[in-house]
Amino acid sequence: MSITTEPETGLFGFSTEDDRADVVRQQSKFTEDALERHKRQGLELAVRARVIAMGVIAVMLAIIVPWPDAIYYLILDALFVVIGLLQRRVGRVGASYAELALLFCDLLLMTIIAAFPNPFSPVDVPLSFQYESEAFKFFFLILAMATLAYSWRTIIAVGTWTVALWAIAAAIIWYFNGDHSDISNAIRAIFSEEQEYLWYATDPTRVKWDFRIQDMVAFMLCAVILAVSVRRSNNLLLAQAAVERERANLARYFSPNVVDQLSTNDTPLKQVAEQEVAVLFVDIVGFTSFSASRTPQEVIQTLREFHEMMEREVFRHGGTLDKYLGDGLMATFGTPFAGEVDALDALRCSRTMALAVEEWNKGRVEAGHPAIRASFGVHTGPVVLGDIGANRLEFAVIGNTVNVASRLESLSRPLGVRIVASDSLVQRARQQSHANDPVFENLVTQDEQEIRGVDTKILVWTLA
Repeated sequence: MSITTEPETGLFGFSTEDDRADVVRQQSKFTEDALERHKRQGLELAVRARVIAMGVIAVMLAIIVPWPDAIYYLILDALFVVIGLLQRRVGRVGASYAELALLFCDLLLMTIIAAFPNPFSPVDVPLSFQYESEAFKFFFLILAMATLAYSWRTIIAVGTWTVALWAIAAAIIWYFNGDHSDISNAIRAIFSEEQEYLWYATDPTRVKWDFRIQDMVAFMLCAVILAVSVRRSNNLLLAQAAVERERANLARYFSPNVVDQLSTNDTPLKQVAEQEVAVLFVDIVGFTSFSASRTPQEVIQTLREFHEMMEREVFRHGGTLDKYLGDGLMATFGTPFAGEVDALDALRCSRTMALAVEEWNKGRVEAGHPAIRASFGVHTGPVVLGDIGANRLEFAVIGNTVNVASRLESLSRPLGVRIVASDSLVQRARQQSHANDPVFENLVTQDEQEIRGVDTKILVWTLA
């Protein structure tokens, strides 16, 4: 900004490499927090889904499985619930070997249930008969629950581990299955030579590798599809977190309606533009002497309260907070987009700011603190908008209009007034309003004033 006062910070600007590093760390922390919340919510949902699913399965097993065979499966069902509760306890974003180990225990336990017969069952059947059962579909239940809380890489791991465990189980059963040729021959005798495939499909004494490979391929493809879906979901989460962070950054400088415009605007802010803008400067009169007799804590607290009031009024009137200037601030109206009543908004904002300071001072005096005097300078005119700087980028409002507004604020001291507005701003505000608008009440003209940096004297309006 082409003004004499050095700003503390610039709009979207970074003063040093350390500042940029701090922002990157803050953004990374923001993303990690978003992922942690997502993971924690997913784990809670996964555990609830597991408990409900295991409860439904327990009821089903108690009904369809003969007793006491059902006791074995009910115990294993309870183990699944315990594993889920432990996963919720140790789960976190990033690599978690304890969590992966528990997930593997899930799959191993499901493999034992699905591939091997109940050791307490009095019925002696071939190992391959149990492997032929429809229990493999329960692996899809584990896979589905994994999508509620895990990363896409973990879902791929679930698919890979399941296929590996299922293949190992098939190899064990094939090796230890034993000779059941009598059963196989009895079934074969039922079918004719033309029905050879039916015998093969219904024979429970052999491991049908072609069928099992189909199961494994279908499961792995399903895992890959779900992993892609979860990855897209995570990317959407990160993108949404970035959007919210950007909106939060914008909200520090622009009014909410301008933030909404910027969020949907396709034109980048860095594009250089020239337009008419109303500029408002605010400053606390005599703040140096005030701070000299106060503790640092009291000085900072006073500034925070003052800045909060001023910022609130800027945003309430659709303005942009350009920067804080120590004990003051600079605001613009008509940036980044020109409006129909920018000059009127700037003048109205300066008056409501003055009223806010009056109300604030009442509370300060009652609390035994000295009143604060604030001064305001308002001007309108052409400016240039765009990014400036090299290592330090700042979206800047540049031009003589800014200088004049700053010097009008300084002019309030010798004139003994609160608000000094240029005649060009007042006339533009009149064009944007009506004659009886109370914003013009008690404004009086002064003799033409000399303004440093301006060739001709300027007619000004003041509020005592």
